[in-house]
Amino acid sequence: MLKVVLITGISGSGKSVALRLLEDSGYTCVDNLPVRFLADFIATARADRMERVAVAIDVRSPGELAELPTTIAALRATGTQLQVVFLDANTNTLVQRYSESRRRHPLTERQQRGGKPPSLLDCINLERELLAALRDQEHVVDTSDLTPGQLRAWIRDLVTADTQRVLLTFESFAYKRGVPRDADLMFDVRCLPNPYYDPVLRPLTGRDPAVAEYLGSCEAVVRMIDDIAGFIRKWLPLYMQDTRSYLTVAIGCTGGQHRSVYVVEQLAQRFSDHSPLLVRHRTQLPVDIA
Repeated sequence: MLKVVLITGISGSGKSVALRLLEDSGYTCVDNLPVRFLADFIATARADRMERVAVAIDVRSPGELAELPTTIAALRATGTQLQVVFLDANTNTLVQRYSESRRRHPLTERQQRGGKPPSLLDCINLERELLAALRDQEHVVDTSDLTPGQLRAWIRDLVTADTQRVLLTFESFAYKRGVPRDADLMFDVRCLPNPYYDPVLRPLTGRDPAVAEYLGSCEAVVRMIDDIAGFIRKWLPLYMQDTRSYLTVAIGCTGGQHRSVYVVEQLAQRFSDHSPLLVRHRTQLPVDIA
């Protein structure tokens, strides 16, 4: 069966990185495809017996964006295996990326009035408005603090997961870098004992045995994990009935290195019977996360 991945989202959030990863993975890729051609492209790919195609659609064709959610729903209704990945980033990150690349926002010329170009912030805010409906109903990946390598790994995991069932994702993050925009549920574990203050444990992570032993011996840590796991066990069936394909549970601590990482790893073990299941750590850890 033909598999279709649609990459969309906010300009500057990493769509080019994602599309290149898919192309390197054997997908036939088309960038900046007008919405009105999406169904025809998929029909052609199916007629040519292609197995995997990827398409990027974004604000570069703003006049048709309002039709995209309806087009996606219609294609899925006909049995098309269509996976949508919406990439996003916080405004500060987007401004920094545009400053580094010195590229113009794609809405700059379209929004120019009286010979005066709009500000970058104006363009970003308008783009968020244009894509709000699509963002609300598809899977979001916040790329704010991800390296290109992390983003490639996350996209690779996403497109290989069986999204016919709810994809359950546990991810750790650092509050000092801001909360992730892609979380459906968020839990704060900063109240737990912090291994950072132990000089021996400080350079380690929540995946190291010494840190795991330290946190696993704390009654408060065990209770916290029990409570979070119990909440998810209780309500996951209702999330699954809500016709959603993804549920992202974010666990945050101050630095995203010890407590949140350990709790995420423990939750992943407890929910190992759920498939598909992904584990993500936003803070770069010494060993790459597959």
